[in-house]
Amino acid sequence: MLDSGELARRVSQQNITGVTSNPSIFAGAITKSTDYDAEMARLIREGLDPDETYAELITRDITDACDVLRAVHRESGGADGFVSVEVSPELAAATAATVAEAREWVKRVSRPNLLVKVPATPEGIPAIRRLTGEGISVNVTLIFSLQRYREVMESYLGGLEDFSAVGGNLREVASVASFFVSRVDTEVDRRLEDAGSAEALAFRGKAAIANAQAAYGDFLSIFSGSRWDRLASRGGRIQRPLWASTSTKNPAYPDTLYVDTLVSPHTVNTLPLSTIEAYADHGSPRPSIFGPEEIARSRNLLAELEGVGIDYQDVVKTLEAEGVQKFADSFRELQSHIEAKHAELA
Repeated sequence: MLDSGELARRVSQQNITGVTSNPSIFAGAITKSTDYDAEMARLIREGLDPDETYAELITRDITDACDVLRAVHRESGGADGFVSVEVSPELAAATAATVAEAREWVKRVSRPNLLVKVPATPEGIPAIRRLTGEGISVNVTLIFSLQRYREVMESYLGGLEDFSAVGGNLREVASVASFFVSRVDTEVDRRLEDAGSAEALAFRGKAAIANAQAAYGDFLSIFSGSRWDRLASRGGRIQRPLWASTSTKNPAYPDTLYVDTLVSPHTVNTLPLSTIEAYADHGSPRPSIFGPEEIARSRNLLAELEGVGIDYQDVVKTLEAEGVQKFADSFRELQSHIEAKHAELA
């Protein structure tokens, strides 16, 4: 997409305003194509070890994508045009190591429109505050739980206060909170089908949207009031809710289900190419904006799910653990692929 100019075309023609990456995306791109082979061979010939080769490959793509989106970032006043790169998922339980690697990515890429992805694990929460307090822009990823989301927002606000206290320019700090959507339906629907009652089955395909809309209600509450007003007056930017995992996993559901139901001010929707094409083809040009009524209904629905035997806390705990594991598996797959290339060309 970078070398062919496809990304630039999508930015100009389809109003794409950002790009994200994660270990699964890079593993798919590098291990399932030959697109990176020539570059890998060059780096290996130059004497880079496997870890250095990985870092160089990722840095090139992220830097080039930042440059493609630089005009969007500039023209939006720093609100859009970001590219996200993720710290190693193997560091998800290590606060200090996460902070150190995030700093390294900032040095390597050296672009104002970089977001460093940090998972919303218990150990990731203090890392978010420390990085924000240093003026580093963070994409908080793998959020499933409403409680964890509130902790994420609290960490961001605390980080802005820390950065302001040392004279930092708050306008230079941006953040998004990536709330994962479709995976919630996948897990909850499986449990509803195990329950098997007509009452339980009636909730299929509803939990994910309810969880996201309830999260947006928490966002509205946190980013208002005197504390936020003080930060905003110093140039602080809202940490925008970002809907992630928005492709429809169940073919029985509409392919734009997690797009046109989640439109509201300040939100970002991260779409895979298939969902972009689906929405361009038959998505509503004027989707309805959800508001207080939908948020209230969503909160009620989450409570009703408990009544049919769905343990919300267990669902989100399971999804967080699975999310970290999937990214870690992809990261190791990519490392093994690069190591094999080294052995082949050595």
